Amino acid sequence: MERIDDFANHDRRAFLQQTACGLGGIALTQLSAENAFAANTNPLAPRLSHFKPRAKNVIFIFMSGAPSQFDLFLPKPEMKRMHRQPVPASFLQDLDDALIKGSAQVFASPRKFSKHGECGMDFSDYVPHLATCADELCMVRSMHTDVSNHHPAQLVMNCGVPLFGHPCMGSWVTYGLGSESSNLPGFVVLLSNSGEGVDGGSTLWNNGFLPSEYRGVNFRGKGDPILHLSNPSGVTRHQQRARLDAIRELNQLRFHQTGDAEIESRIASYELAYRMQSAAPELVDLSHETAATLEMYGINNETTQWFGSNCLLARRMVESGVRFVQLYHSTWDDHSNLNTKLKTNCDMTDLPAAGLITDLKRRGLLDETLVIWGGEFGRTPMNEVRRGNSVGKEGRDHHPFAFTMLLCGGGIKGGQIIGETDELGYHPTKDPIHVHDLQATILHCLGIDHERLTFRHQGRDFRLTDVGGSVVSKMLA
Repeated sequence: MERIDDFANHDRRAFLQQTACGLGGIALTQLSAENAFAANTNPLAPRLSHFKPRAKNVIFIFMSGAPSQFDLFLPKPEMKRMHRQPVPASFLQDLDDALIKGSAQVFASPRKFSKHGECGMDFSDYVPHLATCADELCMVRSMHTDVSNHHPAQLVMNCGVPLFGHPCMGSWVTYGLGSESSNLPGFVVLLSNSGEGVDGGSTLWNNGFLPSEYRGVNFRGKGDPILHLSNPSGVTRHQQRARLDAIRELNQLRFHQTGDAEIESRIASYELAYRMQSAAPELVDLSHETAATLEMYGINNETTQWFGSNCLLARRMVESGVRFVQLYHSTWDDHSNLNTKLKTNCDMTDLPAAGLITDLKRRGLLDETLVIWGGEFGRTPMNEVRRGNSVGKEGRDHHPFAFTMLLCGGGIKGGQIIGETDELGYHPTKDPIHVHDLQATILHCLGIDHERLTFRHQGRDFRLTDVGGSVVSKMLA
């Protein structure tokens, strides 16, 4: 205003003739400054990928605790013949694994398997709904990881290393690509009401050393989507806006004094929370979904209701531009009473997961949405004996050497099985795929070169795949 007042006494026509360009420059400078600050305070603005992507979004259905591949996806006829027999001596040679030594006996799955789809993919009778998606799915039977304890293995799958304080996959993806949603977080986490917590907890959706705006945001399927998101009683939206404007100005002053990037993150978080106050309640309102859609996800069934709601919310989120949605369901850690516990989890999750894939496909979203289903490792081919399990109450121990994961959608070639294992399903014999290979392939589908997506921290360039990983070309469409 001071500059305008200085010119107030000049002849109006002369002023316009002599300073039009100057005013244009002033306006341009002001707009540039505003845009620059907006860019700085909108770290989730969409960014260009390294190359043309096949997928725009990711939905990762993480089955915490490790589902048994032998009882869901991996029929092993040889195990039927060897049932209850000691593990063959050939497996004990040159094998430093205490789980398979001593009194370990082969435990063949009691489940019934059948082939589904034109591709003839194997599924057990516990997952009949996922089986209907066989021709969309890529089943990887040769996954392997580095550790066999839940929390560190979950960190490897989600963060690339078995260490605290590293960014998770959702954080890396939103750091690299931003988000297409202006009113919702770029990375959302949905937890299942299974009565069991996730071993790794919030370390699995943590931003680590990346700026805090890339942390996963927990949504609830009922009530307020995010706790404390609503205004306190008596505070109007106008008052909330005025308060945030004052806080933003104070934060801007502090940022210009210190240059602390976390201040920018704080500004962005406050602004996003304000926008979410309208967007989030609308997102979780399922009343406008058709009865057929609700039935597809099992929303009206007490057993499938919670996980089904999360799956439906995941679809609505990717429709709204959310980049990365992660669903957690716990726990599949069946050391005993495997038949009963496994059925309980499958009854809760099988229909909704299949409904999500089917719904994405019918809406034309599956081609651009990468869906992943799996846990941190697998289960052993032996009955776990350390707990004295009786017949019918058997369980399986942790198994990091060969397990199964499912993928479909954006960039993935469906209707195929990748990888083979030995007669006991103990080790891969063809196409072994490490967790880092899986992560590199997921990033590739999103148009990201996993070796170029880095962040410098404590003098080193870190990345999701640590120092390994190769894109699995067989998985790609």
